[in-house]
Amino acid sequence: MELRNVIRYHKGRSINLATIEGNAFEAIMGAIYLDGGYEAVKKSIQHHIFRKYVDLNRILEEEIDFKSKLFIWSQKKRLKLEFLVLSEDNVGGVWNYSIMVSINDTTYGRGTGTSKKMAEQAAAKETLELMGEI
Repeated sequence: MELRNVIRYHKGRSINLATIEGNAFEAIMGAIYLDGGYEAVKKSIQHHIFRKYVDLNRILEEEIDFKSKLFIWSQKKRLKLEFLVLSEDNVGGVWNYSIMVSINDTTYGRGTGTSKKMAEQAAAKETLELMGEI
């Protein structure tokens, strides 16, 4: 929706512009809701956002992220899934995380990354590969 073109912010500061855009979008939807109610928000999203900015067919065909896929797989099989933090290291101001997947108290994939999310995605991907799911 190109919200960053209309949002005013201090460019010299270290900010996450994606977060600001998300907050702005949420505020717009909230304003529409307060002004016209749920149906007005639903209509706005369907007619002005989905039609112009979202390709639903492409989204439905795309693969969801590995962690979500692993959660869905384990829930279908009623298995206990845990992401265990093996280490959190900060070397020279850079964090590095090591995560291990445990399913029914059996360890599977491991992953590392500069954020917990990245490490969890890597561990989930390795686990899915070990399970033959990808």
